[in-house]
Amino acid sequence: MTIIHPIGDFLSELFPVLKGKMDDENLIEKVLTEYYTIGSIIPEVKVHGKMVEVHFTSDDAITQQFDFNKASSLCQQGKFKEAIPILKSLIGKNPTNSEFYRTLGQAYSMIGDDEEGINNLIDALKWNPKNNYALIMIGNIFARNKNDIETARKYYQQVIENNPDDNIAINNLGTNLIQAGKVDEGLQYLMKAFSINPDYPNTLYGIALVNQMKGNNDTAFEFALKCIKKCGEGEKGLSRNAQQLTLESAQALVKTDIGKKPFDDYRKQLQKKSGKEIKVEIDNTLDTAAKFEFAEKYDRDYHLVKYNPKHPAIYHLVMHELVHLDFATDARNDNRNKLFISNFKTKSVFLNDLRQHRQVLIKKGLSEPSINEYFDLLFDGINRQIFNAPIDLFIEDKLFQEHEEIRPYQLLSLYSLISDGIKATTDKSIISLSPVSILRASKILNLIGAYQYRDLYGIDLTGNFKANTLEDKTAKEMYAEFYDYRDDRESGEEYELVENWAKDLKLEKYFELVDEEINSNAKSYDDIIEKIERDPFDLETRDPIKDKEMEEFQRSQKEMGTNMAVVMYMVDALEFFQKMPKQKIKEIAYEIALQGTQGYRPENKNYIIGLIPDKKFSGYHILAYYYVSWSLVMPEMLPQLQLPYDNEYKLALTLFKPTNK
Repeated sequence: MTIIHPIGDFLSELFPVLKGKMDDENLIEKVLTEYYTIGSIIPEVKVHGKMVEVHFTSDDAITQQFDFNKASSLCQQGKFKEAIPILKSLIGKNPTNSEFYRTLGQAYSMIGDDEEGINNLIDALKWNPKNNYALIMIGNIFARNKNDIETARKYYQQVIENNPDDNIAINNLGTNLIQAGKVDEGLQYLMKAFSINPDYPNTLYGIALVNQMKGNNDTAFEFALKCIKKCGEGEKGLSRNAQQLTLESAQALVKTDIGKKPFDDYRKQLQKKSGKEIKVEIDNTLDTAAKFEFAEKYDRDYHLVKYNPKHPAIYHLVMHELVHLDFATDARNDNRNKLFISNFKTKSVFLNDLRQHRQVLIKKGLSEPSINEYFDLLFDGINRQIFNAPIDLFIEDKLFQEHEEIRPYQLLSLYSLISDGIKATTDKSIISLSPVSILRASKILNLIGAYQYRDLYGIDLTGNFKANTLEDKTAKEMYAEFYDYRDDRESGEEYELVENWAKDLKLEKYFELVDEEINSNAKSYDDIIEKIERDPFDLETRDPIKDKEMEEFQRSQKEMGTNMAVVMYMVDALEFFQKMPKQKIKEIAYEIALQGTQGYRPENKNYIIGLIPDKKFSGYHILAYYYVSWSLVMPEMLPQLQLPYDNEYKLALTLFKPTNK
């Protein structure tokens, strides 16, 4: 057995009697001979230049492996006091084993006896000067427990000298220097540790934290994200700290308006690609954070992005809208663009599927009008989700990969959206009202977005959805399908995913995807949102049979001139509605419109409106109520009704005598 010590300052740390006497070879040999003599076994100690060798001609030491394994196991279980007697016994039998001393030193330190811990760790180093674990432990004790950075530095430096590629020792030295206030010096060591091992999460977090302290939030954001992605199961605490740091640095970056340049650059690129100007406008009245209005939809020669400035991550949201245009332009150029259509037929299927759930809600005490309004929201909401969820995955992936400057906005924005999705699918009050099939579909679609967020940013919110085994399995399978398309997606293929997922979730009956060229009335890619919000009762959708009937009806009315029956019915309607709240009028208008999609015939005298009980309407009577109700609450929609009663309404207004309030 041979032990080799370099002659230098560190040797005097192990043998303090040699301090200042490193040139006295005889003294060095004498001190080391005395220490390493075990009973009758006297080692041979010899100085060779800058090294001193301790050589044993015979080695009677026997490693007690069984007992040492037992002691190590006790330490791993936190039973340090039980391990100490075993380790002492092992050292008594074999005082040459460095690991016995190292483990004993660790045990003493863990029960709060740092002095005894250091003594045993020093002994470990005397028997093996390159026991790096012992060196790091001593360094940690001096740095963290004794606040003695300079002494700690000596031990860390020795590790580095023993192994210049020991990133953990370099990391620990850097971290402790930072904690001692030597930030710049500590950061240098952390960067060196990073260059050796760029995957060690403690180093990544340390670099992020220092940069946050120095105000370098872009670097802090970058390294905090790296840390999150490299944390393992046993590093959840570190991962949580890194997540918090990531959110904080992202919030700081968003305040600097760094998203403006990438947005402006992308807008210029798309203006050239689409052949139209893209204007940007603040709209404080928007219910959503941002909205894209396609030029074709609004008969303009420019596209328009509107945004509500109250949302902090606005550049992510407006960039998201621009990608919609990007995708649509590609699909159009290749004749692959599709339009999402929901109409009375698809809504009737939806309402029919929920007829049993309607009875459940009635038993809970909900009124018919409130149930109708709730089902309207469900229909609109699940249609938005099934159309947007698959496409949004491609959009968010593109933003992450191609627009790095937007990542702080994307991180905050998606975090908020996913949190909203969690609440919408786990809140007990919402669950109690929701149809099981719709709730399940919504949860799966939201969960898929959370899986992407986890992959992009390492922040795992999926467990908060409390999904059952089947929901989780379905979400993972659908997300895997997205990956099948992701890397080699061709223009318009995102619509295939919409159709596939709709079938998986049994939502395909509630909408239609049609080739854009088939439907000349729907001119833009954003029909899903505009169509549902602007035309919930399919007033705009043209049907050849209905068109022919309407043309004949309008021609007959024109030939007839002013229809006085309609005028008097309108006066009746104005009197009926005059003291009614607008929301109530709106509900009646919607019911009349919904029933009217089947067509109203003037000769029929038995129409019934559920919200106007105990009253039957003739054809002209209900048409008058139809016109008046919409004119009172949604006058901008009157042209879409195609009712030829403008003159009748003007005359009715002159005849109507409102009562005093």
